[in-house]
This record gives sequence, C-alpha cells and structure tokens, in this order.
Amino acid sequence: METMIEVCQVRKRFKIYFDKGKSLKERVLFRSRNRYEEHWVLNGISFSVKKGEAVGLIGKNGCGKSTMLKMLTKIMYPTEGTVAVKGRVSSLIELGAGFHPDMSGRENIYTNASIFGLSHEEIGRRLNEIIRFSELEEYIDNPVRTYSSGMYMRLAFAVAISVDADVLLIDEILAVGDVSFQAKCFEKLKEIKAKGTTIVIVSHVMEQIKEICDRAYWLEEGRIKEDGSPGKVGKHYLASMEKSRMRKLEDEFQLEKSQLKTKEKEYGEQSLPVFCRKEAVQKGSLDIRIVDAHLYNSKGKETLMFSTLEAAELELTYESSPKAAGSSIDISVGITRDDGLYCFGTTALSGYEDTITAQKSGKVRLHLSNCLQQGRYFLDLAVQDRDGVPYHYLYNALEMRVLYDDERQTGIVFIPRVWQVGQARYEVCRKESE
Repeated sequence: METMIEVCQVRKRFKIYFDKGKSLKERVLFRSRNRYEEHWVLNGISFSVKKGEAVGLIGKNGCGKSTMLKMLTKIMYPTEGTVAVKGRVSSLIELGAGFHPDMSGRENIYTNASIFGLSHEEIGRRLNEIIRFSELEEYIDNPVRTYSSGMYMRLAFAVAISVDADVLLIDEILAVGDVSFQAKCFEKLKEIKAKGTTIVIVSHVMEQIKEICDRAYWLEEGRIKEDGSPGKVGKHYLASMEKSRMRKLEDEFQLEKSQLKTKEKEYGEQSLPVFCRKEAVQKGSLDIRIVDAHLYNSKGKETLMFSTLEAAELELTYESSPKAAGSSIDISVGITRDDGLYCFGTTALSGYEDTITAQKSGKVRLHLSNCLQQGRYFLDLAVQDRDGVPYHYLYNALEMRVLYDDERQTGIVFIPRVWQVGQARYEVCRKESE
C-alpha cells in the first residue's frame, strides 16, 4: 500500500522565556529578561501511515500529540527530522479555526473550504450537502459568533469532510457535540475511511480510537512508548494513567496522615474522629468510641492502596466511658464497594468464642487476605454490645483502593483456581508476597 505520511526522527524544540520583553525598547534595555530554557516536546518520533489507514495518537496532556498533528498540517515545522505528507490535507486542529465571528455560517463555509483548496465553484456544488450534514439550516445565515461550541463543531466538521481530502487530521474535536451527532460523525468517518482516505486522530477517548483506528501510538515524554492495536495500546495507556493517579492519591493520603499527627485529637460529643473520611456517618450511644483506625499493607506501611490477595491489616483503637468499661462487647467490620454493593462483613465474636470485655482503652487487629477485585471500597467500623446494640457505628469510615492489572479477571472477588486443558494444567493463584 502507498505510504501517505512518513515521519522520520522528528524532534521539536520550544523556547520558554522566563520574562520576555514585549517591545523593542524592553528587549534592548533589559536584555537579561530574555532568558529562556529549551523544552523538547518531541524527541525522535518516527512512524508511517499507509493509504486508507486510520491512526490514533494518545498520551497525557503535553506529550506532543497536537504538536505532531500541527507539523503534519505544516502549521509548525520540526526542529530536526522530516515530515512528508502526500495529497490534499484537510484538518480539524482547533475548533472554528479559520472562521470569522462576524461572518455568517454560509460565508464561513466559502472562506474555510477555500483554505482547504476548493474553488468557488466546487464549494457552491457542495454547499447544500455541507449545510444539510451540519444540521444548521435555521442558523446558517447568522453570524458564527452566535453559535454554541457544538454548532461550531458541526459546521467545521461538515466543511472538513466535504473537501475529498487524501489525508484527514482531527484533534479532539469529536468530543464536542451531542451524542447523536457524534454517532453521525463516526459513521461518516468510517465511510470516508472506506473510500481510501488516510485519517490521523488525536483523542483522550479510547472508545473513539478503538472504533475508528487501525493502529494507535502512545506518546510519552516526547517519544513513542508503544504502538500496536488500539485495544492493546489503549488498555496499557489507561492502566498507566490509573497507576499514576493512584500514586498521587497515595501521596495525598500520606500528606493528610502526617498533618493529622500535628492536630490535637479532641472530640466533641457529636464530632467525627479525625481519621474518618469527611463523608463518614456515625451513630450510637458513644459510651464506647472508636478513636483511631489504620490500614496497613503486607509490608507494615499505612496506606489505602492494596493489590488483590495482598494481606491487609486493620488496627482499631477504642475508649470506654467509666459506665461502659467492663461491658461485654463485639467489634464488627463491613466492606462496601463505591457503587453501594455490600461485599463482606464480619464480627470479632464470629471467630472468637470467649467474651470480649471492654477496657478503658483497647486495641483490636483484624488480618485479612484481600480477595477483592480492582475498585474503590469503604470500610464500616462498629463497637456494639453482644446483642448488636451500637455503642459506636462509623459508616464509610475508611477508604481502601484495590489494584489488579489483569483485565481478564472480572467480578467482585478473586477466586484461586486450576485450569486443565488437555494434558496442560494451569494454576491461577497469586501469592500474597507478590
């Protein structure tokens, strides 16, 4: 197949000025202000796209996706390397780029389409089709400054696909507009692709990439980290983003914990203990109170992040009023997923035959082999008498995140198992040490 796009060892550098002079006088008199640092957005990108292929560029903000697309349209040029694109190029780089706000939609069709290389006669022949696809018949003679962002997108997309381009470049624009028009755009893109048009799409929406593209390139730190099928690359990219998000949550959790240590733990009669989530709810007589609770991982570190089958330990501290000290009590723990599904509940007396007597101050530890699948969970904590009457109930007191990187495992819990296929035997059981 004919190669339509060839990108070879492209590097792109930007100068980031600390305090750049705005006028010639400032630049001459205050030369020290013109200090800058060099930032390499792209650092050795190479790929090719065949005729009729649809390729998706994915990656976090600032990784160089849009810069790469602008170099394909020749809005920008590489600092090093080469970019070669064959045929007529149509692009949707920025919403409404090339539209004049004071001109009507009809006038902007002529202006925008002429930028893409269509003659006045060609635009006239396609005008009604463009207006019909955009569904803006009622507003086509109104100034585009009166259009909503969705109407802008409809008109811009309708013009871009009418060009009969050899290469179509799209940057994030498909995220705008209502659901029905997005579906209409997807169908049109498939139709355009079937006719042999080469498509390059930048998007954060993995479903769009999977639905339209044949291949995906994951950009990170100015390089291609992975390329391949959209489903595979998208899955790895989302997993990486989720791990990054979890690390930030863990850092925030540790920061909050360190700040709590500097606070005085003074509880009013109805106030929540400081270890609780802000959304926690409590009830009970409060004659016995849960005053502290911590979750530890298999390495003894306090955290909210756990892997499936990783050992977890809950440490709970309670204090009793003089009238409640010496009472027979029970401790209970419940786990609920963030969608409200109740996953597990247990009490200390379920595995402890003797009576538990409330001390003036006491600690309880619960060791769990966490079999929960990936998700966000909340822990309910309670101290109650032997008949279940609450001294102190805390609903959604602690948060727990469970991570598991194998999307082939589904459901609520992980169940160790053995597969036998012919003479081969496969044991699926992660060790807690992992």
